[in-house]
Amino acid sequence: MADKSGPAAAGRAPKADRPQDIRNVVLVGHSGAGKTTLVEALLLAGGATTRAGRVEEGTTVSDHDEVEVRQKRSVNLTVAPIQVGDVKINLLDTPGYADFVGDLRAGLRAADAALFVVSALEGIDGRTQMLWEECAALGMPRAVAITKIDHHRADFFDVVEQCQAAFGEGVMPAYFPVTEGEGDERTARGLVGLLSQRYYDHSGGERAEAALPEEAADRMGALREALIEGVIQESEDETLMDRYMEGEELDPAMLIADLEAAVVRGGFHPVLAISAASGVGVAELLEELPRACPSPTERPIPPVTTVSDKPVEDLSCDPDGPLLAEVVKTVSDPYVGRVSLVRVFSGTLRPDDTVHVCGHGLAERGHEDHDVDERVGPLSVPLGKQARPAGEIIAGDICAVAKLTRAETGDTLSDRERPLRMPPWTFPDPLLPVALRAAHKADEDKLAQAISRLVTEDVTLRVEVNPETHQMVLWCMGEAHLDVALDRLANRYGVAVETGEVRIPLRETFAVPAQGMGRNVKQSGGHGEYGICRIKVEPLPSGSGLEFVDKVVGGVVPRQYIPSVEKGVRAQMEQGVLAGYPVVDIRVTLYDGKAHSVDSSDMAFQKAGRLALKDAAAASQVAMLEPVDELSVLVAEEYMGAVMSDLSARRGRVIGTEAVPGGRTLIKAEIPQLEIGRYAIDLRSVSHGTGTFDRRYLRHEPLPAHLADRYLSATADS
Repeated sequence: MADKSGPAAAGRAPKADRPQDIRNVVLVGHSGAGKTTLVEALLLAGGATTRAGRVEEGTTVSDHDEVEVRQKRSVNLTVAPIQVGDVKINLLDTPGYADFVGDLRAGLRAADAALFVVSALEGIDGRTQMLWEECAALGMPRAVAITKIDHHRADFFDVVEQCQAAFGEGVMPAYFPVTEGEGDERTARGLVGLLSQRYYDHSGGERAEAALPEEAADRMGALREALIEGVIQESEDETLMDRYMEGEELDPAMLIADLEAAVVRGGFHPVLAISAASGVGVAELLEELPRACPSPTERPIPPVTTVSDKPVEDLSCDPDGPLLAEVVKTVSDPYVGRVSLVRVFSGTLRPDDTVHVCGHGLAERGHEDHDVDERVGPLSVPLGKQARPAGEIIAGDICAVAKLTRAETGDTLSDRERPLRMPPWTFPDPLLPVALRAAHKADEDKLAQAISRLVTEDVTLRVEVNPETHQMVLWCMGEAHLDVALDRLANRYGVAVETGEVRIPLRETFAVPAQGMGRNVKQSGGHGEYGICRIKVEPLPSGSGLEFVDKVVGGVVPRQYIPSVEKGVRAQMEQGVLAGYPVVDIRVTLYDGKAHSVDSSDMAFQKAGRLALKDAAAASQVAMLEPVDELSVLVAEEYMGAVMSDLSARRGRVIGTEAVPGGRTLIKAEIPQLEIGRYAIDLRSVSHGTGTFDRRYLRHEPLPAHLADRYLSATADS
């Protein structure tokens, strides 16, 4: 595949007139496997571009976002359509880094088949295996493309064995590469098709059928036999195995057709060999995608309900059917405004149509449920930075829709007369917190607006203002995710921010009963202040809050001032009595005091209540409390010991383990929040990318004395 210089082709967008002529293929795999480079090679081979871009130069079609160009890695889901004969193939390029799981899930939602891209250098990692199992649970057809086969350290057959061990049965090479040279001079000459028994030579820059090299013939026999047996086992023709066992020579065309049908059913997963840089295997892949990947008509539509939650059974991928579409991604364009990437499952989407927009409950991430009608803006077929206008988008296809101001990621678009709702996605919670503040006070409002837009675009971001620490906390999936968010704040929205550690909401409480007196007497001429109260403070169980008891007798504190004492106590509890953290879980009993007929007032007794609580604290033992979370950690069995040791080192208490199908273990532990600020990053390292976790608040517990002294020292220094 010669690389022709020149600008990207800006011609007519690929188009399909029938859903049967559409293929939606998502490329998944670990970072650095070569997904974006493979898309470039396919676009060039399919005539969509005239020059293959390079990730290192920031010139690829997929990585066109300013952040991707600067950071030289994919962070967004992008759609790159190509035309192969009458078939339109929507290539969905997803980020490989674990932090950008939101865009990965969007790609899986929009696709009908998955192409797993595996590097012949790095092989399989734990996260890729987890993705394979996730696709298997969805019944999604899968194939494997092993890239970088001409690298001097590449071992195609070793990686095939890794894929078979990690992905299970049905993973077999349909092609294998023929290489020449050693070390840095090693190149891929061509590919051998195992079913066709043909050798495709690429050494001249263009593909040409040639005589099978001798070294390839020696290897082909066993591989071909295993492939044929695998295809026959997945075939619906029960007589094929008998014919094969009797020595009958089976028609290669029939075997290829059976293989492609088995891929569509999800029972067989061919492995292809690719060198995107030289073009070896690209033409073969381009030929297989339309034949082996299912059309939208061959895949079931996700369960659909009416807005009143009644199941809908009569939907199919029919352009003439009722409209059913979903927003799989939302971005903000500085010139166009909000742009929504939409997959149409049924019906036909047209500009200027009024559609019903139905949200489905992402309120915990800052998204609100809504059911509104909205007018569809201009439609386009995206290819990198280009947005080529489209008159209409039929069922099964993917497009960009401008100016949907209310629709958010995950929302359903349907006919006004027949509102429908698709099931919500599942996303892992963002679990890496960072405190943000505007670098300049004048930018505080600007920061709030920019953060709101970021959260709308990316459902794996979450922002909150902690009511106890008053910090703005941005929750991310990891450091790479945070880097992208900060980059966009600075360069897209022009907001300079400062980051810091998240303050853990510690609390204070009384460890033993105590008594205190609040004396607020000020008589320096004019109207003075007079309020004296005596209180008894007792500790209560965790979660009890404040219990205020009135035991005043004889009217020594007038009835109208008793609530004032309680107000003062509550105000002092919010400010703390030891290190500035809120006081919790105490019973305060007001039992004595004094008032003045002229100088007593509501404010005088409020101040007395505050002073009484501080006085009681000075005469008592005040304990600091730290929040404790329950962690549920899901990890591959081989890393269970390392994860449990790490939890113990963080003052965690493992309370149980449970075996989970797929060779994983669920570990439940109780652990202080002070120890898990960066656990999203550290778990990834300890578990080699196979670990995930959830957390939920349990309670506050006493902070160990040596740590409490550290916080007291820090408070004193400040």
